[in-house]
Amino acid sequence: MNNGKSIFIKYFMICSAVILISFICLGAVLLLVSSRYFLQEKKDLLKKNVESASSAVMQMISDSPTGWREEAVRTVSGMAAGSNIELIFCDKNGNIIAGSDARGSYADRTVDSTLLSNFGEEASYVRAAVGDDEDESHIVGVSFKVSGPEYYVLAMTPKAEQDDYIWQIMRVFLLSILLVFIVVVIFVYFIAGRLSAPIIQIADVSRRLGKGDFSVQLPKYDIYEMQELANAFNDMAASLKNYDTMRNSFIANVSHELRTPMTSIGGFIDGILDGTIPPEQHEYYLRIISSEVARLTRLVRSMLNLAKIEAGELKLNCTKFSVLEPIVDTLVTFEKRLEAKSIEIRGLDTDRYNLYADNDLIHQVMYNLIENAIKFVDENGYIEFNFDSVGPMTVIAIRNSGEGLSEDELPLVFDRFYKTDKSRGLDATGVGLGLNIVRSIIRLHGGKIMVRSVKGEYTEFVFTVPNKPID
Repeated sequence: MNNGKSIFIKYFMICSAVILISFICLGAVLLLVSSRYFLQEKKDLLKKNVESASSAVMQMISDSPTGWREEAVRTVSGMAAGSNIELIFCDKNGNIIAGSDARGSYADRTVDSTLLSNFGEEASYVRAAVGDDEDESHIVGVSFKVSGPEYYVLAMTPKAEQDDYIWQIMRVFLLSILLVFIVVVIFVYFIAGRLSAPIIQIADVSRRLGKGDFSVQLPKYDIYEMQELANAFNDMAASLKNYDTMRNSFIANVSHELRTPMTSIGGFIDGILDGTIPPEQHEYYLRIISSEVARLTRLVRSMLNLAKIEAGELKLNCTKFSVLEPIVDTLVTFEKRLEAKSIEIRGLDTDRYNLYADNDLIHQVMYNLIENAIKFVDENGYIEFNFDSVGPMTVIAIRNSGEGLSEDELPLVFDRFYKTDKSRGLDATGVGLGLNIVRSIIRLHGGKIMVRSVKGEYTEFVFTVPNKPID
């Protein structure tokens, strides 16, 4: 049972979380900015009223040293009402001379001297409680002297007003983000579904591919990354289809190549054992059996070599040697066959060209290519060798005269178990792996091989082998 979360759920949750966190951060910034804006506005208002009230009271005291109190009370109350704030006019002992009635009567109330100590001739701000009040207020105060005595004018507004202001803003903000969040979440839901749909489709196609349906293909997507993934997947499916076809063909070919000699061997042995084949013919048929056993041995050895090369288990033992060394050794091996067909050897009187490769494997390459050339060269024909150096690689060409290959046959000559119709008639002992092994060995050395042919004239194999150590 799969307990993991789908990519749809993860994407949806991540996007929703990011949006929610963004809104929370935005709300915090809005709260901070609004709070500072409110406080600054209130400070400016309080300072303006404090300075105006203190100037007015100072003028009243100067104009009427004995009758200014009533006028001061009316002035302070009027200014407080007009500005929607609270004003207090008191002496240096905190005794309130005049005050606004916004929070009730100021009769018999005093201002704490500790609070008054925060204010001087320049208006300044504090946040504190006045008198017996438990709630704090934003207070701006100033002190002044007229004809000797010292007085204070305080302008204030309850902190609760700021809290109410912030709450109103936050309520509107919360309602807005709730609506926006719902809309965005719905939008993200559909976007997440659209993004995860191709992945679900790829997973479904992958399961079909895993069950052996190599014909599956992914459609085109309008998302670049998904289209790149689809292209890679389709290429993989096509490659697996080719490999499956090659595997089936390989099994069929191997079965055929093994069954034919084994059937012959079994039939001849049964004929010898049951007396069907007379004693005077035993030697003849035993030689045929020996030939078939040798053919099976070559087939198994070739398949093992290919398996080692493809598995990366075959390690190169590179040394420096002349390119002519494996060629001459191989030609000596086929001396009788060369003489039987009167084949002319060309191109060996050349400058010295060296190879830096595995001597044994290059011997196998030369053996297979020369054997192939001898098989298809015409009577009184020729086998020609050409050499050249291109940077770190030595180029080797082996050409034989003869009927040549058709254009349809050229792309198939390196395939496993492939034999031309002519080859099947000329050599029944071949297993069709020689040229495939040649290509694998050349590639193992970092070289390349190609074949070219002109029908009715020649066939030529051209390949490269390093002449010095290379990466």
